[in-house]
Amino acid sequence: MTKQPALYIPHGGGPCFFMDWTLGPKNTWDKMEDWLKNLSSSFDRPDAIIVVSAHWETDNQIYVSSLSKPDLIYDYYGFPEHTYALTYPAAGSPELAAQIVAQLTRENIKCHVDTRRGFDHGVFIPFKLIYPDADIPIVQLSLHADLDPAFHRRVGQTLSSFRDQNVLIAGSGMSYHNLKKMMRGKGAETESQVFDDWLTSTCQLEEKERNARLINWASAPYAMAAHPKAEHLLPLMVIAGTSTEKGERVFSDQVMGAWVSAFRFG
Repeated sequence: MTKQPALYIPHGGGPCFFMDWTLGPKNTWDKMEDWLKNLSSSFDRPDAIIVVSAHWETDNQIYVSSLSKPDLIYDYYGFPEHTYALTYPAAGSPELAAQIVAQLTRENIKCHVDTRRGFDHGVFIPFKLIYPDADIPIVQLSLHADLDPAFHRRVGQTLSSFRDQNVLIAGSGMSYHNLKKMMRGKGAETESQVFDDWLTSTCQLEEKERNARLINWASAPYAMAAHPKAEHLLPLMVIAGTSTEKGERVFSDQVMGAWVSAFRFG
């Protein structure tokens, strides 16, 4: 059976790929859009997808979505009316969700099957580009609200066997996420470049050293400037946790004054 990679991908700003962008040049998100559109050509087609999104945090335990027909959650604000009518009718997979819960439970990771929540924009916005036919089932996992990097690395390690079952595991976030500086379009270039270089060199290390550095990411240069809150970085901890392989940076671009990258393991 095909072994799938694990990916940490940027999901852009709100529904940015599906509208005329008014903050900065109109081509602000074009390179990221093109990369996401072509991403699936770099690996075999998966049977299912597990996504950890920056836009779902839960207290006390990890939640696992198990709706067979998930709705969409338009959790962005102030965008054109048509962006609240976007569709992405990908199925869920109650069977895969149950398997994930069983695996996490065996490793003493508290978790809960969620039978109500649909896909937030950290899922449907990028995957509308990656798999526009919406014909691969997706199961979404929450982040634990304490945003502990070591815990999320352990979640990834627990999920790693699904990659051997032709399941793609993706973390959806942004490698730089200081919105105040990005909205100003200045002040982020140097700090995002330095942090991005640190993140890239860290992902390229052997597993033990890589994980140790990621767990202590807050001590990296410009770390707290890049992530005043860690929710957009934490999906990377899950993704790195799934892998014993070295990672590689597979995309990088400057958007709204900040360098943003994507990473692949395996």
